[in-house]
Amino acid sequence: MFVQNLTPLGSLGLSALVAVLPLATVLVLLGVVRMRAHLAALIGLLVALVVGIAAYGMPVVQAVSGALSGAAFGLWPIMWIVVNALWIYRLTVRTGHFDVLRRSFGRVSDDPRIQALIIAFCFGALMEALAGFGAPVAISAVMLVAVGFHPVKAAVVALVANTAPVAFGAMGTPVVTLAQVTGLPLQDVSSIVGRQTPLLALVVPLLLVIIVDGKRGLKDTWLPALVCGVAFGLVQFLASNFVAPQLADIGAALAGAAALVALPQTRRPVPEAVRTSIGTGGTATEEAPPEDSRDDVVKAYLPYALIIVIFSLAVLPPIKKLLDKATWKFHWPGLNVAGPNGKPVSGNTFSLPFLNTGGTLVLLAGLITAAVLAVSASGAAQEWLATVKELRFAILTVTSVLALAYVMNLSGQTSTIGTFIAAAGAGLAFLSPVLGWFGVAVSGSDTSANALFGALQVTAANKTGLAADLLAAANSSGGVLGKMVSPQNLTIACVAANLPGEEGKLLRKVLPWSVGLLLVMCLIVLGQSTAVLSWMLP
Repeated sequence: MFVQNLTPLGSLGLSALVAVLPLATVLVLLGVVRMRAHLAALIGLLVALVVGIAAYGMPVVQAVSGALSGAAFGLWPIMWIVVNALWIYRLTVRTGHFDVLRRSFGRVSDDPRIQALIIAFCFGALMEALAGFGAPVAISAVMLVAVGFHPVKAAVVALVANTAPVAFGAMGTPVVTLAQVTGLPLQDVSSIVGRQTPLLALVVPLLLVIIVDGKRGLKDTWLPALVCGVAFGLVQFLASNFVAPQLADIGAALAGAAALVALPQTRRPVPEAVRTSIGTGGTATEEAPPEDSRDDVVKAYLPYALIIVIFSLAVLPPIKKLLDKATWKFHWPGLNVAGPNGKPVSGNTFSLPFLNTGGTLVLLAGLITAAVLAVSASGAAQEWLATVKELRFAILTVTSVLALAYVMNLSGQTSTIGTFIAAAGAGLAFLSPVLGWFGVAVSGSDTSANALFGALQVTAANKTGLAADLLAAANSSGGVLGKMVSPQNLTIACVAANLPGEEGKLLRKVLPWSVGLLLVMCLIVLGQSTAVLSWMLP
């Protein structure tokens, strides 16, 4: 058995400095050296293995086995979702129905700034609520490119938009996991997260119109952006506090979209000069778009309606119980890791859900879509294989990043960093969201960050006299802001927007937004830990 040692170099600070090297390597290679993402991820993985083996004393066989376990998780369920989501997109392109969908969005509003709110913020949030992982970024980026956005702008908008809904994404999985690992009541954790992330929802739509069109975008469309954010945030707050965390994002996404559609300003014509300067094409450049039949419009929306229905049915207790039966849980070969307390870590066990996983449910929606759109079996299979081929470097990147994350987690590197931050004493309230941000930046998942650091936040809170449920919630709320700089999410965005090898460019564009919003969240949590904002807490 390998027992983790959180201070292998004798000093917690020095150990944390060495432990951060793998992630720092990836970010520097991406953002500064501008290396291709899959190469940067592979080098980062090598650094993680060297640190884990040489500094932390992890046996070579266990370190390699841990990396393989992470790579397997990267394939299933993460890339399994992304492959099938993009496969559905290819099916609709093949039949021409994606053009119908693009024109339909254009008829709601021909304003690219409003389209960014509808597609990336509202529809993306709905995808986050149902599927999570990389699906919202992948589908939103594809849609934005289809309505005429420049690929880089589409990718940046999709990444920044995927923040406010993340803590309650995948039917509330992050907060449910947080409650499980901390032993805190789910409603307590959900209520506090629901009094933090809705504040992001007020800001993010305004940021999106700035990203799309700068100061003019804010001046022209601040009202729709604010109305959308207020509707989203209010419903997310109400659902997470008084209904159920599993429904928070579904209700919020629908409320945000409904508020936008109901606002007369949303349908105000946009001068051609504005669209031209923003650089959008699509509906903006079509003087007389063809009239689509009602049947074609229904078929264009069908894949996404199917996803909503299938995912909603899958979370019903009887169906969920039935699907869960097709899950293979086993001890991963070669792993025998214990935490500093001597107890085996959960990473020794691998869970393989065959049916109750987002990718399989999206695959089912795709099969029905192919049948309704009259795509032959051979044609559908051809498109699926073409999707895998298109994603080959993204698959390598994501599996490498997850392998890196697992090595860091299993060797104790991640816990060393977490313990170092948690030792901040009185400053912990300010730094607790940073811990969640770091966890998501490494793993790409708020659920994983909560599993990693949730209990650590509670322990640190008890030592410093701070509220345990506040710091646990801050871990999840801060984590959502690390999503846009996670290497795996950057890669997914690049693939969806057809930007091969541009992960470094995207990182440089989204990093300021990520850090800026993280600072805001740190100040919110600090205020909630004192009399300044303590009135916000339940």
